[in-house]
Amino acid sequence: MGPDVLKRLAEEWIPFNKLLGIQALRIERGDILFEVKYRDELIGDPLKRALHGGVISALADTAGGFAVWSALEDQRTRVSTIDLRIDYLRPGKQEDLLAHGTLVRAGKTVGVADVRLYHASEPEATIATGKGVYAIRMSRGG
Repeated sequence: MGPDVLKRLAEEWIPFNKLLGIQALRIERGDILFEVKYRDELIGDPLKRALHGGVISALADTAGGFAVWSALEDQRTRVSTIDLRIDYLRPGKQEDLLAHGTLVRAGKTVGVADVRLYHASEPEATIATGKGVYAIRMSRGG
């Protein structure tokens, strides 16, 4: 699937991604950079004012899945999460959150991706890391 189609899919066609406000900053084969702009509704800890872990994991899952998807040739192929591991390393700040997803391997039926989440203000300070395992399958009718 081409980068333009994947961008529209990530930002517009998946309702949950649209709700989170996921934006595709870069889509290359096996290399994805996604962002969620900060807003108060994404806070999970009202005392520390830290981002909700679910926002972090959802962005990681999306970036990992799209890192796999971006490496597939057939446009009828679909990707779905089998397993997702997130290691939360520090609280997410009241800032935009970035996720860099990289393809580890894409086989015939399973793909694997690594993801690193961080803020643009401190790109070396990793907020969380993730590893996703994704099922690769042909869509019905295709």
